Amino acid sequence: MTHFILSGIYIYPVKSLAGISMRHWPVSKTGLLHDRKWMLIDKDRQFLSQRKLPRMALIKTALAENDLILSAPGMENLMLPLTPEGGEIIDSTIWRDQCDARSVSPEADQWLSRFLNIDCRLVYQPDDEIRRVDPNYAQATDQVSFADGFPFLIISENSLASLNREMGLDFPMARFRPNLVIAGCPAYAEDSWREIRIGAIDFRLPKPCSRCSVPTIDPETAQTGKEPLITLNRVRKWQNKVYFGQNALHDQCGALTVGDIVQVKSTGPSQPPI
Repeated sequence: MTHFILSGIYIYPVKSLAGISMRHWPVSKTGLLHDRKWMLIDKDRQFLSQRKLPRMALIKTALAENDLILSAPGMENLMLPLTPEGGEIIDSTIWRDQCDARSVSPEADQWLSRFLNIDCRLVYQPDDEIRRVDPNYAQATDQVSFADGFPFLIISENSLASLNREMGLDFPMARFRPNLVIAGCPAYAEDSWREIRIGAIDFRLPKPCSRCSVPTIDPETAQTGKEPLITLNRVRKWQNKVYFGQNALHDQCGALTVGDIVQVKSTGPSQPPI
């Protein structure tokens, strides 16, 4: 059985805002604890992301013992409770999914609307709200928060190194917004993984992650460019989409720690087949 190393853990408490690097972190039924438990919606109750508002990349997130803290250039920090109570139920849309979400506070809505220059609201996913994963790729018990479709995105360090060589650039992993980063495996080894174990948690990797425009956004400046999509179109195109990283589902709750052993339990045909 082949062994590699978990070298990075990242959570994104608010969908499409900046993420946080963790050394040790719990895994809940929907993925990493607090990952994408909040999101922004527009006046039509549609989710907002950097695809529409690159400026969202400039809003940093941090966690204190009982608070989620948002910070942004020119703004005073916004403190929000990690365990919100009450709030208006809002039927919100994430892609094709309709989800019951709850409003956070008028103060949060005003803070975010002011910085992003758009009328928006901050909502969170109550613990009793169950959002199922696409049954074409998941088991009936699999759940996800406000992530696009899966609880985890896995990328290896050497996959990014290979892509950077192809581009002649040095993009950071933050551009690609993974949850778990793996060290020690060959570039794109994750394309063929079907089942892995990290520490004491088993994962299934049902499909590769198709990439949108978000990796073209510099997370430090919110400026957009053409890479990595130009290079991905050249080296990672399959069925009219480009792919980088693998979506994953977990079979147990528990915790992950940077340095955990990654065991590849089963493999299959490379996805994409490149």
